[in-house]
Amino acid sequence: MFDVGFWELALLGLILLLVVGPERLPRFARTAGLWIGRGRRMLGSMKAEIDREIKAQELKEILDKQARSNPLESILEDPVDQPTRQASTTEATSARPGAGGKPESDAGLS
Repeated sequence: MFDVGFWELALLGLILLLVVGPERLPRFARTAGLWIGRGRRMLGSMKAEIDREIKAQELKEILDKQARSNPLESILEDPVDQPTRQASTTEATSARPGAGGKPESDAGLS
């Protein structure tokens, strides 16, 4: 995000040394590090919470869309054995001469 190089950090350290003083600089650096750590943890937890909310909203939208496109009532009303009926009628039509895989001219010879 920021382009901070070595010389910028060295200049910042020199200014801090002059303003804060050599006696209080280690305590100041430790306190600043603690505050920065707390801020990063807080931002990380907020980001994780926002991500969870977004994923929950997306899941809710997907479930709503699925419920609208294929409601449970229509699934329950369809007969369960319908695919087996179609398979049995397909087998019956293929068993007749001329309707199956053999041509009619060969049906009488076998």
